[in-house]
Amino acid sequence: MGLCSSCFKGSSEELITPDATVRRQQQLEAAERRRVENETRGIKDPEKVRRMQQKAEETARREEEAARMGGGQSALRWTQD
Repeated sequence: MGLCSSCFKGSSEELITPDATVRRQQQLEAAERRRVENETRGIKDPEKVRRMQQKAEETARREEEAARMGGGQSALRWTQD
């Protein structure tokens, strides 16, 4: 009987749960990891995708700026000969 009693541990040796602030921080970190994993799921090169998005945003910004400056008319015009 004495051998089985070593399996039962007292309450002093129970796992200590982290306080609320530590637990919140761990949950935030886990949520951030899941968000990053979901964003990159199925993408072979995430950096390439990020560069393409930045390029598209820059192009859109330049088009908006050109429309504001030119009053909607472009400087280049098509001519027929």
